[in-house]
Amino acid sequence: MRDSDAKFILASASPRRVELLGQMGLKFSVIPAHVDEEYADGETPAEHVTRLSEKKSAEVARANPNAWVLAADTVVVLDGNILGKPDDKEDARRMLNTLSARTHEVYTGYCLMNNCADKRVTDFVVSRVKIKALSAAEVEFYLNTDEPYDKAGSYAVQGIGAFMVESIDGSYTNVVGLPLCQVVDLLDSLGVIILTT
Repeated sequence: MRDSDAKFILASASPRRVELLGQMGLKFSVIPAHVDEEYADGETPAEHVTRLSEKKSAEVARANPNAWVLAADTVVVLDGNILGKPDDKEDARRMLNTLSARTHEVYTGYCLMNNCADKRVTDFVVSRVKIKALSAAEVEFYLNTDEPYDKAGSYAVQGIGAFMVESIDGSYTNVVGLPLCQVVDLLDSLGVIILTT
């Protein structure tokens, strides 16, 4: 796999997305987008993540019209309710206790655009994650790490929080924050990367 001659930008400050793309050996710049991530009234989780990924990609693409710009947005959903990043320790405790012994969904929307090429592709992926029954001690142990506080749903599947995950139905990398299978297929189909043997 090699990069094409076109500039490729990841419009995200997420170290997890940077790592996922980086492990593919791709060369890209990181330019985080700064957009309002408030939920729109009546918006479904799929509509929310695709709208935000489009907004993030568009913001960075305006200043870099010749580049391919990839953005993504990930949310945790339980019983139709979006669980964002916790406000504080008590909010994280509430989320973890709510997720305990339940199966929730993780939605990631992604958008790849190039303004000069007049191309924009937006889609989303859903994975189902089952969390084990968490004891009070396990919840407190996890809350005393730094991990829950900047994560949607208050946990990180690729970190310490992996001990809580009983099973995943669907894309693991989607739960981390970027569905690599679908994104790499898209990058290849549009010539952003070139798969070689």
